[in-house]
Amino acid sequence: METYSLLREFADSWMLLVLFTVFLGVFVWIWRPSARKSHEDAANAIFRNETKPAGDAGRVKEA
Repeated sequence: METYSLLREFADSWMLLVLFTVFLGVFVWIWRPSARKSHEDAANAIFRNETKPAGDAGRVKEA
């Protein structure tokens, strides 16, 4: 069997299974209950300094 045919057969069978398993693993990892706090923090990050300016903490001082 030549190399191309061997790799094509592997990609059509086992790699599909491996990539589908990785997809399901990532999906479960994202939707796990313990990740809720970090998702809420990321969603609300743009509103963190809404009541007052951030100040000089994020600025780079010029020499």
